[in-house]
Amino acid sequence: MSQQVANRVAFVTGGSRGIGAAIVKRLAKEGTRVAFTYTTSVERAQEVVREVEAAGGTAIALRAHNGKPEEIKEAVAATVAEFGGLDILVNNAFLGMRGPFDTFSLDDFDNMLAVNVRGTFVACQEASAHLREGGRVINIGSITADQQPQDVFHTSVYSMCKAAIAGLTRALARELAPRGITANTVQPGSIASNAKPAEVEASWLAVTPLGRLGTPGDIANVVAFLASPESAFVTGATWNVDGGVAS
Repeated sequence: MSQQVANRVAFVTGGSRGIGAAIVKRLAKEGTRVAFTYTTSVERAQEVVREVEAAGGTAIALRAHNGKPEEIKEAVAATVAEFGGLDILVNNAFLGMRGPFDTFSLDDFDNMLAVNVRGTFVACQEASAHLREGGRVINIGSITADQQPQDVFHTSVYSMCKAAIAGLTRALARELAPRGITANTVQPGSIASNAKPAEVEASWLAVTPLGRLGTPGDIANVVAFLASPESAFVTGATWNVDGGVAS
């Protein structure tokens, strides 16, 4: 795979930690030059850049808020200017507020849609103008777009946003197909995280047939395949990377 994707260019939103950082490092390992966005921690973003460079790869960090369209547009333009083109878009940036449906504030609702749905749309729209033939659009969704393994997670707005991303991606697959560009959604199950309450992890573990939570690397592995030439005939698909939760 490395030789086939050498000299390709990827733009990844939300690439400074977790799943996003794993995606940046994996694509860079495959020989892809990667630009990624971050919102607040320049130190964390630069640490990802240093890790990529130490492994022989190329990455740049761009500050851009996914809820601010002009910043996303500027980040895409900066990527193209730096690397001379664009081949792969990975939409990973996400705002994950949760809460009971009956008390969820409209301000939080609007923020969720602005970052998660509008931000993804803007990145797709802006990047598509630069994607070369054989390009890839890979949007990170969630298994909660299709299933609610537990009702205690209060994910009504979160799930709605992730379902919107899956719907957008399926439509993009048809619109971009004449240019030889594919579009797919990756839907993670629960990913192990120090920030996740223990009771939430335990609830997910109870409904995951493989008996473990996922890792950022599990998601990055699937993204690497979808970004590669081997996936050229895969488009409009939703990939559940959830340990069997949806089975």
